Amino acid sequence: MARKEDELKTRLAAVLRDLQTEAKDDPEALFLIGSLAFTLVSKAEKRSWREFKDDLSTLEYDMLLRDFQNQGKSMYAKGEGKKAYAVQTLGISLVCRTQRNDFQMREGEDILDSMISKALAAFRQAQRLQN
Repeated sequence: MARKEDELKTRLAAVLRDLQTEAKDDPEALFLIGSLAFTLVSKAEKRSWREFKDDLSTLEYDMLLRDFQNQGKSMYAKGEGKKAYAVQTLGISLVCRTQRNDFQMREGEDILDSMISKALAAFRQAQRLQN
């Protein structure tokens, strides 16, 4: 049986591959990632996704991860695959914060967080243009 850390590495690699190939050409998926990140970052009055997740207490982290798991499963079951994908992307980034002692995980987290930051910036820009 694979260790949880190995499973997380595999999932992180799959999400990064997907974001760098298919999702980059899917404005809806990127919009949903940016929108969800924006909602969380704004509610917490933080400037960035990385600042948001790094400032979570252990209890907040556990609650958010549980919410991500429940929402992702529910959305997937309802056929809302892109919404579930956005939740999964942020969830994997969140979990990566606990694996920074592993160089590959830290490097993957940096790449994923950079992509999330770009989606968040694009969402903020769209919001400004709309208002």
